[in-house]
Amino acid sequence: MKADRAPAPLTQALCWAHARRKFFVLADIASNLKRGKNATPISPIALEAVKRIDALFDIEREINGLAAGERLKRRQHESRPLVDALGEWMRTERAKLSRSSPVAEPIDYVLKRWDGFTSFLSDGRICLTNNAAERALRGFALGRKSWLFAGSDRGAERAAFIATLITSAKLNDIDPQAWLADVLARIAATPITRLEDVLPWNWSPLMIAAGKAA
Repeated sequence: MKADRAPAPLTQALCWAHARRKFFVLADIASNLKRGKNATPISPIALEAVKRIDALFDIEREINGLAAGERLKRRQHESRPLVDALGEWMRTERAKLSRSSPVAEPIDYVLKRWDGFTSFLSDGRICLTNNAAERALRGFALGRKSWLFAGSDRGAERAAFIATLITSAKLNDIDPQAWLADVLARIAATPITRLEDVLPWNWSPLMIAAGKAA
């Protein structure tokens, strides 16, 4: 959380890819064909839910890359009617289902968290999914077996500290290797009151040139 953030409640922004996945499992025709006799019946409700959610993704693909304000306008005009219709349809279908119905669970999952799933309609900065964040974490997750052999708790803490610094540099569009090489070369002569200058969000390659010139 940003230190200068004005005190206010946090806004939930839930992932439609996760919501869709729960329906897709119940409507996955291709997988059911592979199961043969062990296939479970395709759920018409789940299939319809997937189609409706996919329509939202179609809109997002069209507006991807636009400014937040423009995305918000398009969402209000194109996505909101679809979301409103989806919510009404889900509530209607849920009223017809028993508690034991497999498709009742994914419907309840969405309806109980409706405000979080629809927050993207009121803020153009919010993404429809958190896939980008998960992709960013994948590289670190792939190495998790290596982190088991840090040697000690202290070694693990240091590994986590370095990983945090590297990720922070990447998030600020800074080459981690160049940044670390420069900071490590200058850190001993940097007063503690100036440490903020070499943090990833304040650092730039021009600082290397300036240091060499000095």
